[in-house]
Amino acid sequence: MSTGTPSGFFELDRAGVRAAFDRASSTYEAAAVLQARVAAELLSRLEPFDFQPGVVLDLGAGTGRVTGELKRRYRRALVIALDVAPGMLREAARHQRFLRRFERVCADATRLPLASASVDIVFSNLMLQWCDPLDDALAEVRRVLKPEGFFAFSTFGPDTLKELRCAWAETDRDNHVNRFLDMHDVGDAIVRAGLLEPVLDVDRLQVTYSDAISLMRDLKSIGARNATAGRPRSLTSRTRLQRVLTAYESFRKDGRLPATYEIVYGAAWGSSGRPAESSHAGEIRISPSQIRKRK
Repeated sequence: MSTGTPSGFFELDRAGVRAAFDRASSTYEAAAVLQARVAAELLSRLEPFDFQPGVVLDLGAGTGRVTGELKRRYRRALVIALDVAPGMLREAARHQRFLRRFERVCADATRLPLASASVDIVFSNLMLQWCDPLDDALAEVRRVLKPEGFFAFSTFGPDTLKELRCAWAETDRDNHVNRFLDMHDVGDAIVRAGLLEPVLDVDRLQVTYSDAISLMRDLKSIGARNATAGRPRSLTSRTRLQRVLTAYESFRKDGRLPATYEIVYGAAWGSSGRPAESSHAGEIRISPSQIRKRK
């Protein structure tokens, strides 16, 4: 961030985030191809563990597709789909099955309506980037997670949509793309929350488009609108939009335009009754292969 960036420029408008996802609830699944791919990878990281949870929380469940998979996997557990957008939870009803029903709860991730130490697994796919400040959401994860519970998550890193960010930067100095935290900043926040043995790693994926307008439509369809305080408040003129589209063309390769996504995957254990501690930079283990079943 440059020294000329005003304080609070990248702060998220929570009401705006909620409204955007509520509006996108009916179009989300058709456009959320990358989100589904990341969810499948995050689910696969639960497989080495012989979990037999009593309560599973899908934090930021969206339309409930992954919640249904969690219920299929943990049939005896109480599985909860929690999301801030009522429209998303209405869509989630479509993924209910007679013998695989899950609960739906509308709430903010920073104020979970759940009892302390009541959840065995907190699963969160590509939601934490919408929590501002992140520390508040992680403090709630620690609070509701049982001392020996498990937290598995994914979130976006700073290289996400870097091409779109660069294209807009060629046009004006407003903020048009949300800011995403670095893996080490996320790891530090996990340690501050008092969660134990954090393990994080990064993957980068590219989705390609025939044109930049198609990317923008996909982002709108999944509710991923710019919700920062520094976003422009007026409609974008055709002339300015054309400059953005022209600038994006510099990234075209093999006839396609790339959209980069940096995915931060992470896992941590519950607090085991320990108080939260101060973080120390650099104390993040990277390889997911280090995750082992806890004795």
